[in-house]
Formats: sequence, structure tokens, C-alpha cells
Amino acid sequence: MGSYILKRCLLSFPLLAIISFLTFVLNHLSPLDPAEVVLHAQGVPNITEELIAETNRALGLDQPFLIRYFNWLVSCLQLDFGDSYVTGKPVWSLLGPAFLNTLKLTLVSMAAIIVLSIALGVLCAWKEGKRVDKSVRGVSFLLTSMPPYWLASLLVWYFSVHLDLLPTSGMDSFKSYLLPVTVITISYTGIYFRIVRSSMIGQLNEDYVLYGRASGLPERIIMIHILRNSLQVAISVFCMAIPIILGSTVVVENLFAWPGLGTLSVKSILSRDFPIIQAYVLVLAAAFVLFNTLSDMILAAMNPKLRKGMS
Repeated sequence: MGSYILKRCLLSFPLLAIISFLTFVLNHLSPLDPAEVVLHAQGVPNITEELIAETNRALGLDQPFLIRYFNWLVSCLQLDFGDSYVTGKPVWSLLGPAFLNTLKLTLVSMAAIIVLSIALGVLCAWKEGKRVDKSVRGVSFLLTSMPPYWLASLLVWYFSVHLDLLPTSGMDSFKSYLLPVTVITISYTGIYFRIVRSSMIGQLNEDYVLYGRASGLPERIIMIHILRNSLQVAISVFCMAIPIILGSTVVVENLFAWPGLGTLSVKSILSRDFPIIQAYVLVLAAAFVLFNTLSDMILAAMNPKLRKGMS
């Protein structure tokens, strides 16, 4: 198992290097000069060519491309993503708290998604083709098809405006989590519970299930064994759901004024704050690689055949 983990980690480094290079290149595809963005943010009234050249030298933008990339990569490995062009503050001092806030929202939402997906998946697999199965799938399809911004608006209108029960913005208390977590949970549970259901239905005709029923095992015990074997697919999906939700909370965070990555990224894009945009893309890409590697490790721990395939 140790050699498998080592090989998976070693395979991740080239991918992260490619991602970091593409992220750095992405910044240079913008038609705007970073020096002009900085000068505009500082409120400089008259921007001259000499002032732009001086700002480029101060930012190190007059150096060759590969040297700038290498210096930037070394700094990123130390969690130093440079300074914001707009505020002048270190990028990590802005990105770090926002990342933690988004991570809190993601983990709470993920816990709700996992519980509901497994519960509904087991129920629908157990009652396959019956009224309960069809009703749950129909309702989930309807809810999943709702745009998050429309669903969030309905929840805000009913629970915050009409009933005056929940706050509409911020993260001051536990109540602040309820509406954004509900929107994210509804948006993703309808997708993931189908995966659990399909995986469990695929196990129903396996030999161990037929043997268990022929031996007179209770249906509840058989469903537990089916669920355990079906979780190999579900675990991989749930692990990858975490970075997906991390990167897709932009709409929810902006609707509920949640001080996370989504809100910060929108502000940075509108203000052309390139260092924050770079760091945002790099952190999300690294999260995808990290959780993909983690899911492979968990699956390898559950299934020794996967470890043999890598040896």
C-alpha cells in the first residue's frame, strides 16, 4: 500500500507542474497591462509610458517569461502568491480566509449530500421500479433542473422575507448556513443519489446476493453488503464532489453574500486583480488533483486489485 501511495503522489507532481504553467500563462493572455491595472487602482491620474515601465520593473514584469514563471512558482510553493494589484495586501491574506469560509460551506453541504444520497439511493434500489422509486427520482429530477439562483431566490423570499426566520446574507451563526447549504444540497443530491442507486442495482444480480437470499439471510443484511460493495464507486464520486463544489459556489456565495472564494473571485475578475485570479485558479486545480489522488488511495485500500494494477 505504501508503494502505491508513493507512485500516486509522484504521478501528481507533473500534473501540478503543467497546471501551474498554464495558470501563469493564462494571466498573460489578458490584453490589459498589469502595470496599468496597478496604477489605476492606486488612483494615478496621468499614466505615462515611463510610469508604466517603472511599475513593470517594480513588479518584476520586465524579466524574461521563464524567469518570472520560476520565481512565481517558487513563491507559490511557500504560499506566497504575491500582492493584490488593487489593495496591495498579500494575496494569501485575502485568499486564505475566503478559502476557509468556502471550505466550511462545502464540508457542511457535502455531509448533507452524502447522507441524503446514500439514504435515497438505498431506498430507491430497494424499491426499484415501485412508486417510491419513481416518485423520488421524479422529484429529484425536478429539483436538480432548477437553476441555483432561482432556487435560492425562492428560499430567500419564503424563509427570510415571508417568514422572517433565516438571514439572507453573511455567516454570523448556524442559521446563516441553512439556506446556502440547502441550495447546494438540492443541486447535487439529485445527481449523486442516482449513482448510488445505479451502483446498488448493479450488485443485485451478483452471485453473493443470490446465495444470501437462497440461504435465507434477512433482506436488511443483504442490502448492507450490497451498500458496502457499492460504496467503491460512491466514494470516488464523493471525493471528487468536494473540489467540484469548491469551484461552483460562485452563484450561491454571491447571492447570500458569503465571504468565500466565489465572492472574492468575482470581485477580482471585475477589478482585473490578476494575482488573486492566478492563485484562485491554482488552488482549485490543486484541490482537484489532491482529491483525485485521495479517492484513488481510498479505493486502493478497499480493493487490493487496484494496488496490483499499479505495481
